Amino acid sequence: MKLYIIRHGETEWNVQKRLQGVSDTNLNEKGIEMAKQTAEALKEIPFACCFTSPLKRAKDTAMYILRDRQVPVYEDARIREISFGEWEGRESALLPQDMLDNFFHHIEVYQAPKGGEEIVQACARAKDFWKELTAREDLQDKTILITAHGCMVRALLQNVYEDAGIENFWHGCVPPNCCANIVEIKENKAILLAEDVVYYNRI
Repeated sequence: MKLYIIRHGETEWNVQKRLQGVSDTNLNEKGIEMAKQTAEALKEIPFACCFTSPLKRAKDTAMYILRDRQVPVYEDARIREISFGEWEGRESALLPQDMLDNFFHHIEVYQAPKGGEEIVQACARAKDFWKELTAREDLQDKTILITAHGCMVRALLQNVYEDAGIENFWHGCVPPNCCANIVEIKENKAILLAEDVVYYNRI
């Protein structure tokens, strides 16, 4: 089994540095172009199916990457983005800077805002999705596209990283928009073949 785990393309909220979480935002023109260039780079990859977050920015990224391929696409709420509760839609500069810094740099002490989701909860649903997917006998020899979100990409990769642990959650950075992490699974062992690969020109 080979997995292409891709973060969605850019949105206006990305540009404005507003927390998106489970808010259903759209790709902007640059985000669409990112997805189209990624599609061109991956046009020979034989995707058997796609699993996507139900949020539009992830679903549309999958649509652009798959183009006219006739492969099944499955929405799965377990790989939607982490919820930021009452912080959603607010610009980063207007948020409590200590807790925002914890989320991006000291996530082991991050505490979710009111109505939000703790990182352990996001990781738990990512792990549940991962275990179910990688156990499927019918997909063991297949290549699969997964489109999700920055935090969720890292939550999924917690099942792969050799230095996995909440303190190493971000693995150095938030995944760039429309980047791909490629994972191969053989004999129940997951190997990271490529990390945060960007296929588009810096646009």
